Amino acid sequence: MKKPAMVMGAATVALLVVAVALAVRPGSDPVAAQQPAPSMKAEAGPALARLGNQQVSPQEVQALLASLPPASREQLQGNREALERWIRSRLAEKAVLEQADAQGWAQRPDVARQTRAATEQIIFRDYLRSVSEVPADYPSAAELQQAYEAGKADWVTPALYRVSQIFLGVGDPQNLESVRKQASELSKKAQAAPGEFAALAGQYSQDRTTAERGGDSGLQPLQQLVPEVRGAVARLKVGAVSEPVQSAAGFHVIKLTELQPARTATLDELRDQLTQALRARRQEQIAQAYLDGMLNTATLSIDGAELNKVLEEKR
Repeated sequence: MKKPAMVMGAATVALLVVAVALAVRPGSDPVAAQQPAPSMKAEAGPALARLGNQQVSPQEVQALLASLPPASREQLQGNREALERWIRSRLAEKAVLEQADAQGWAQRPDVARQTRAATEQIIFRDYLRSVSEVPADYPSAAELQQAYEAGKADWVTPALYRVSQIFLGVGDPQNLESVRKQASELSKKAQAAPGEFAALAGQYSQDRTTAERGGDSGLQPLQQLVPEVRGAVARLKVGAVSEPVQSAAGFHVIKLTELQPARTATLDELRDQLTQALRARRQEQIAQAYLDGMLNTATLSIDGAELNKVLEEKR
């Protein structure tokens, strides 16, 4: 069963955003930052792909996968098409860099300035990260519990509905009434024998993706359903079949097969994401304290007159 989606309040969302911001702030993209540096010359050893003088090695793909969070890594490993798109994009990038290198592009003054600035930022972020490491035992069980209780009202999983449908599309407006009649007949058959709904969906539903599963569209919040269908689903009891419901695309005959009431998520369900959010926030606090400590207010001075001149020049 899928983990329930969480509906969070603004305060809790803000806490989680800290974790995301820390991981993907500009210049520290988890994929880009971990990729091997572009090579202008083909590397020695076996290649997964080649384009002219350029190649993508197994090590590069391994480095890419290693840089991703476990869930993203598993998703990419199971998506060969996406991985091959990355390989093609990587080869194109290397080919462009080869051309730029041949023209001495890295020595252009504007490129050199940007390179220095980028290098400084990489060193700054990496060093700051090294001096703001969070203790391995943070947060403690008590701190986790406190954070959970503080935002408990926000950790809500909405009611989830497992809906099956028989969908009949209306491609031609002139066929509207005939499709409506067919939908009504199928609805009556399904209401008389709800156990036959899956067979009817498999035979008649034009939504072939769900038809192959007996019409089952899986567990989802009410708000993810087609607007016209929501009202019908909300009124159904588990096991019941609706009258035909008309939407912009056609007619839906709906069966509600399961309902999971809304509830508050448990600490165990939230433990990982809450831990990551708390650690990210603590790291930001340590980093900010370190930066503040670098600014010795006794020796810091700003020449207001010179600053005014700069501002005037930019007008």
